[in-house]
Amino acid sequence: MALRVAISAFLTLVVAMGIGRFAFTPQVPLMINQHQLTLTSAALVAALNYLGYLCGSWNAMRATRWVEGRLKAGLWGAVLLTLLSALAGGPLLHSLIRFVIGWASGWAMVLVAAWSNEQLIKARRPGLSAAVFAGPGTGIFLSGILAVLLHHWQVNAGWAWCAYGILALLLALSISHNLPGKGELHRPESAPAPLKLTPELKRLVWSYSLAGFGYILPATFLSQMAASRFPHSLFAQYVWPVFGGAAVLGIVLGIITRHLSTTNRRLALALWAQALGVFCPEILSGIDGLILGAVLVGGGFLCVVQLSLQVGRELAPLHTRYLAGLLTTGYAVGQLVGPMLSALSTLLTHRLEPALYVAGVTLIVAGMLVWPARRDGK
Repeated sequence: MALRVAISAFLTLVVAMGIGRFAFTPQVPLMINQHQLTLTSAALVAALNYLGYLCGSWNAMRATRWVEGRLKAGLWGAVLLTLLSALAGGPLLHSLIRFVIGWASGWAMVLVAAWSNEQLIKARRPGLSAAVFAGPGTGIFLSGILAVLLHHWQVNAGWAWCAYGILALLLALSISHNLPGKGELHRPESAPAPLKLTPELKRLVWSYSLAGFGYILPATFLSQMAASRFPHSLFAQYVWPVFGGAAVLGIVLGIITRHLSTTNRRLALALWAQALGVFCPEILSGIDGLILGAVLVGGGFLCVVQLSLQVGRELAPLHTRYLAGLLTTGYAVGQLVGPMLSALSTLLTHRLEPALYVAGVTLIVAGMLVWPARRDGK
């Protein structure tokens, strides 16, 4: 039972997050080359996706009816909208699709995290609970490898969206029947007292919001940066799958080292590793800088998600879904501001680097907010 829950939740995040949300990243160079988008309009399209994610996560946090339906709609919405992206030809349609797919992924992220965590903690399988969060990284890795193949076959953006959509469809069909039934996510008769935001929780929410802002610029434009700096390099095509693979390995490393320090300190270290990764492409000018940046930013990506939710559970164990929604909402706000800043940066300077510098500093501050944990007196 526990393994079935973990696999179903894991694959839901593969589809809704790793493919539904993040297949856009390897598609950006293709769509720019086909004159569907510019670098500035791509940033605005990404911002609409994050606005949708913000709305979806906020709605999931506060939902009291049709909760399980939202989770399934999040999964299937990601599949259908990825396929529909093949028919979009300009920034307006892509913005609309990205907004709705962001909403769907917000539903899926908050609700599947709450459901799987409750079931797996009850089954005393905390390792499996953490492993679920490798789903987005696995989806990024799969879509990244698929992008390399599509590039080799010289497939255009429309057919590439079809390929991502078919992959998402096959995975969704394999686990849709295992998702929770009516009443498994919402039980009003057992609702706890309203959540009180303590100083520790407020710092966590601020930290996680800044983390969303800090990572999203390299996560959105990593493939475009590689393609523009090293257009004829085979290694540049692998930067995005490296990001996804590092995200999965980051979760594995987090599970292995979970007894070595407090959750707060491990979270701070993950955030600072991401900050270093943001600066790597500037510190090291060659392809090595982009690869190392992908490893560090990607490696910390899902660790930060999993560890932030874990800190939240430790601080407010009776409010898992509400706090997951609150944290995800803050994260989405940060993600929304990031592409807006990048659009401003490219509009004014024709470069992404100024926005990236701000992102790196933001991740440093995010780590400082959770280190050290005041509640342990250290």
